[in-house]
Amino acid sequence: MDSLNLIFNEEIIKKNLHQCDSLSRIKLKDDFFTSSAVLFSIIPYKDKPYDLVLIHRTNRGTRHRGEMSFPGGKFETGKDKSLKDTALREAEEEIGVKRENIRIIGCLDDFPTMTKYIITPFVAIIKKDEKLIKDDREVQEIVKVPIDFFVNKQNFNEEAIEMSGNKFPVFYFNFKEPQTQQKYTIWGATAYMISTFIETIYGITMSNLGLKRFKLEKIRDLKEYIKYRNQVTNKF
Repeated sequence: MDSLNLIFNEEIIKKNLHQCDSLSRIKLKDDFFTSSAVLFSIIPYKDKPYDLVLIHRTNRGTRHRGEMSFPGGKFETGKDKSLKDTALREAEEEIGVKRENIRIIGCLDDFPTMTKYIITPFVAIIKKDEKLIKDDREVQEIVKVPIDFFVNKQNFNEEAIEMSGNKFPVFYFNFKEPQTQQKYTIWGATAYMISTFIETIYGITMSNLGLKRFKLEKIRDLKEYIKYRNQVTNKF
């Protein structure tokens, strides 16, 4: 990692990402799952590694309350014409950045979550001087985490959880904000997206266990995933 240049380089990142409408990008659709999108938000700097913008959600809702995530949410027919609209709308609502000040540079593959969402991650640039304003109803804190924290494998953790006779991988990072000393656990889908991004852009494989996440069909047949949640989070 010491020799890896983590100063933002748009050319390198765009070259390794999928264009969002590319036929080579994995796109998933299943009526049993909720279509959703996130903004995989990057703040670049000239003289230090770039930040990823995450949010610490409030305890509203039933599925992802209190978790760390990228700005995002489910596709809403009355508000969104596309999943790109979803990602931009949610970013504007949750972190206060207007869509005209967000520049999308590519996408990661779609993937299904154990809570039965299909997430489309849109990788985007937000300028360093852009003011971030949290939506108090949905966001406890906006947290900027340097990419070199995630790339450092000493900060990466993984567990194998037994579910319906199969091993399921759970990734997580424990980040302590330097100024406030507040600890945040970044896990699940968000940790998986970050790990996938690192592997895609920099060729670094984070996992040593090499377990595969469940595919759509397996998740669809899995009952009562929520009962496994405490089993998962107790490991952190």
